Amino acid sequence: MSQNKSLSTQEVADILHVSKSTIYDLIRKGEIHSYKIGRKVRFTQDDVDAYIARSRHEHSTQPVKRIETHSTLLTPAEKAEPELIISGQDVVLDILANYLNHSDVNTARSYLSSFEGLLSLYEGRVHVVACHLFDGESYNESYVKSLLPGIPAVLVNVSYRTQGFYVQKGNPKGIKGWEDLERDDISILNRRTGSSARILLDTQLRRMGISAATLKGYDRIMRSHLTMAAAIAEGEADLAIGTERISRQIEGIDFIPLMEERFDLVIKKDMLETPAVKKLIKLLNSSEFAKEIAHFSGNDYRDLGKIIAEV
Repeated sequence: MSQNKSLSTQEVADILHVSKSTIYDLIRKGEIHSYKIGRKVRFTQDDVDAYIARSRHEHSTQPVKRIETHSTLLTPAEKAEPELIISGQDVVLDILANYLNHSDVNTARSYLSSFEGLLSLYEGRVHVVACHLFDGESYNESYVKSLLPGIPAVLVNVSYRTQGFYVQKGNPKGIKGWEDLERDDISILNRRTGSSARILLDTQLRRMGISAATLKGYDRIMRSHLTMAAAIAEGEADLAIGTERISRQIEGIDFIPLMEERFDLVIKKDMLETPAVKKLIKLLNSSEFAKEIAHFSGNDYRDLGKIIAEV
């Protein structure tokens, strides 16, 4: 096989004798290199060989103890504690943190779910939290009030995203919406407790009077939207809840749009006048940042940087 040949996800899965969803999980964790041509994920043989070589080495040697060391070449700002810790799981937040670091704001990232992030904000362990939690009527405010009791906060919008069902290509079960969760021939995949997709599902089940115990696959937990979508493509279940943007990265699935979610940043009011947060909000409102993130299709940035609510 030519080293320059482009390999598909299925071909790599066949070479490694694993499922496609495992390959997507390896990509997400950065354990195997890949690239994209349009919507399609592709690999070189060198990528696969490198992964195999690393795996053999890791399994043939004793684990090496990891310790924290500090470079003497770091600047004082890099040695200091972060001025801002941004919590959330969207790639836009990684770009935001990178821009802030280049603007001399020492910024770190935490990858907690919205629910966990709000608890950490309450405890003072993070400074900015991405939130997209639905309470059955609206997004975010009620959760901020409940999980930050007595703490004034603002919600600054990042984007609006479409939530819906991932189904197999061609939608063989003819799934149309939430009412299909009542069918006894439908199986699902789920996310872990505290995730926005799990809370959205539980909210809809409660609204419809459906017991989670009657839902096939409710306890089958996937680690990310990416691995969940890949598993649906492989026929491991009939549907799963996720965002439209992820559906565009996986072959073999269709997306059924159901509702628009609001994706906000939650910031305590007493942080608004700090230099770091002022730079963050200025950056969100800049044309440069808007242009940088515009290529993430499936997101609507109509209120980017706008204070949506005060609680």
